[in-house]
Amino acid sequence: QVQLVESGGGLVQAGGSLRLSCAASGRTGRTFSSLGMGWFRQAPGKEREFVVSISGSGARTSYADSVKGRFTISRDNAKNTVYLQMNSLKFEDTAVYYCAASVSRAYDSWGQGTQVTVSS
Repeated sequence: QVQLVESGGGLVQAGGSLRLSCAASGRTGRTFSSLGMGWFRQAPGKEREFVVSISGSGARTSYADSVKGRFTISRDNAKNTVYLQMNSLKFEDTAVYYCAASVSRAYDSWGQGTQVTVSS
């Protein structure tokens, strides 16, 4: 298993920006650069939903339609860290954001989450 720790959440006004980080550690038998990573979010009273994913090399990304053009995922494999730059935040982006890694199967390791609150 890999341990994932998210940070960077907080309270921001609508239209503002936040940058989330997800630091990975632990022994998986795989290098961090081989792990597909993703960000998910869960708003109060709603199911967890996919936000964005990135391949191990960073060459391939996939975004939910709701965040395209506003959010950008990136990774620094030398630092074992994935980032989520969130711009033009909207009230409906308010949620707990989770980082996930695909180690043995798709998204089988999860962080504890970081709260993002956007005030309108």
